[in-house]
Amino acid sequence: MSTCARAALDLREPLAGTAAIARTWLLIEQPGPWGARALTASRLDATLGAALEAAADSTGVRVALIRRPGWRPAGPDGTRVLAAHTLPGHAWTRTARLADPEKLRALDLTALGAGDPASFEALGGVAYDGPPLALVCTNGKRDICCAVLGRPLAEELALTAPDSAWEITHLGGHRFSPTLLVLPHGYAYGRSSAPEVKEILRATAAGEVVVAGARGRSCWDRPGQAAELALRERLSGSGPDDLTVTGAEGAAPRWEVALAHRDGRRWRVTVAEGASHPPRPESCGGSPAAPRRMDVLAVRQL
Repeated sequence: MSTCARAALDLREPLAGTAAIARTWLLIEQPGPWGARALTASRLDATLGAALEAAADSTGVRVALIRRPGWRPAGPDGTRVLAAHTLPGHAWTRTARLADPEKLRALDLTALGAGDPASFEALGGVAYDGPPLALVCTNGKRDICCAVLGRPLAEELALTAPDSAWEITHLGGHRFSPTLLVLPHGYAYGRSSAPEVKEILRATAAGEVVVAGARGRSCWDRPGQAAELALRERLSGSGPDDLTVTGAEGAAPRWEVALAHRDGRRWRVTVAEGASHPPRPESCGGSPAAPRRMDVLAVRQL
């Protein structure tokens, strides 16, 4: 059977500029089954899930559920929650254990999206000091490719990097399965194998960024994601805090994206929005379409 992931791979659809957009991630541990809209279709209270989803709208926060591979039950000391802000130079990750997830209603999601962790810390959140995290999308209720391709990857990572491996409900881009988000810096990857993810985790721990297989850094919009990755390909050895998207001029289908290195160098990157042809399903069971793509036309140092 042809799948959306198989079609995208066969047609060499590019990955750059396809990551979900979020400055801050709010991740709630919820073992057990997930529905297609997991925040309101899981063992998390549906009214709480709906409230968090609504409160996060337009704040720069993306809320998702996570669980350990193999659906292992949560620990006896409460629900684990992670919050991660991903802007370069200002990135942080906090973790908390909540006896009652209803306490999440007290979060100031606007402040979290802006990079202020105070409301999370008020719930008992402390700095996360563990290894980089690999959150693999495995929600087969959204798309079968995420289950068929994502779950084996998550399970293999759990054998060799058990403290790093998590499953997550939704990262977008089913056709790039297996997809994953790597924290603390927020780079998303697609079509990843276990050896590749292990190298990504090693590099992240060492303060490096792996560009191969990257979809983009979630804190940037899609033109910014494509521009930053294109520049990183030209600047080997640049760390996660070295490059910042400082602005963009224009509108679809063409942008001039400005980037800066913390050593003072600056660039302008021309990005154009196009369509991937021939049409293919963007999700299994969907109608054929021409997905939007971000093409880098020029990189100029100023």
